[in-house]
Amino acid sequence: MASRKWSDMSGAQRFGVVAGGIVQLVLAGLAWSDLAHRPAKKVNGPKGVWAAVIAINYAGPIAYFIGGRKD
Repeated sequence: MASRKWSDMSGAQRFGVVAGGIVQLVLAGLAWSDLAHRPAKKVNGPKGVWAAVIAINYAGPIAYFIGGRKD
């Protein structure tokens, strides 16, 4: 896929990029906050591994919320 310059994007495309970035940051922030406050016995696997996994775009936080927490 060819990269595009910010100045070449339409207003809607810019909005989409910014909105996508905000969603990613919010998901990651919520996941890291949950991980930090959750006792290790309520996490599937090592907390350090989950902290790294959460950094993966979209998939990391979603994977943590689906498979990382014991409830």
